[in-house]
Parts: sequence; structure tokens; C-alpha cells
Amino acid sequence: MTVCGYELIRSKRKTMGISVKLDGSVIVRAPLRAPSADIERFVEANRDWIFRQKAKMEKVSAEASREKAFTQEEIREMAEKALQIIPPRVEHFARLIGVTYGKITIRNQKSRWGSCSSKGNLNFNCLLVLAPPEVLDSVVVHELCHRKEMNHSPAFYAEVLRVLPDYHKHDQWLKKNGPVLIKRMTG
Repeated sequence: MTVCGYELIRSKRKTMGISVKLDGSVIVRAPLRAPSADIERFVEANRDWIFRQKAKMEKVSAEASREKAFTQEEIREMAEKALQIIPPRVEHFARLIGVTYGKITIRNQKSRWGSCSSKGNLNFNCLLVLAPPEVLDSVVVHELCHRKEMNHSPAFYAEVLRVLPDYHKHDQWLKKNGPVLIKRMTG
């Protein structure tokens, strides 16, 4: 049985990747010149993983449906709280890592916990205020380490782990609990 119904996004990347969104849709990312046959083989080789991810997303949707969606007022309150909590954490960890940063923005993002632009501007999801403090700190450290390495290379993760040796534990918390929170944001 082949995997069908995926969205293909070609870009200047070097490798292929697959993600399954909360709604169960499959995104395949591939280099601009990757032959279609190679992409099909890649998708087929990852078929079991895709079906496991789809099952996981169905479970997340079921869990989230038992929780009410966040109201606009709740989202606004989370954003205000995040503006009080996150900038001091960024300042603290920026000193430890030895980096500078630009503007800090709090958003109600539907797929990311944080991001760092090439100019050093940082974006954080307001939902982080619902996570344990060490999980919030792990996202802050992750984004600040992009000021040294704008990738997810071994050197990047070495820097993250230098600052937060328990990073992977906190990242696992986000992977396990984050999708339900995000689903409550998106309804």
C-alpha cells in the first residue's frame, strides 16, 4: 500500500524531509532538482513512520477535542504574561551563551514554539507560558543558539547542550504535550 495525498514543497534544501501536520496532512520537502521517482521512493520508504505520525495526530485531535479551544481573551492574557516572562529569560541566557539579539516578539503561532531570524529577531509562541519553566527556557536557549549556528547541526546541538544538558528531556515534553496545546489554539 503506497502513501498518497501529500503536498510536495521543493526548495533550495539539500535533503528530503517529511512532516505530518495536526490535521493529518503530509508535507514532503525536497530539493528543487530531486527526481520525482526519488521522492516517491523516499515517501514509500517512510510509509510506516507516516502512518504512525498520522495515528499520533488523530490521538492528539481526540485529546484536544476534550479540551475547549482557547478564547481570544485567553490568548491575549497568555501573550501579555509571555511578554513579562520571556524577555528576562532571553537576556539571562544570551549572556550565558555570549550572543546578542534583536527584537523579541510574542505570537500565537500555530506550528512553532520559537524562531530566530538572520537579523537576530526572536519570535516565541505565547503558549510557552503553559509549559513548565524549564521547557520555556529550552526554547529560549534553542533560539539563542541559532545566533551562533543558523542550522540544526551537531555544533548547534553541542552549544544547546552546553547550556542546558537536559535539553532533550524538555524537547520531549514539547513533542508529547505541545500538539494538544497548539490544537487548542487552532480549534
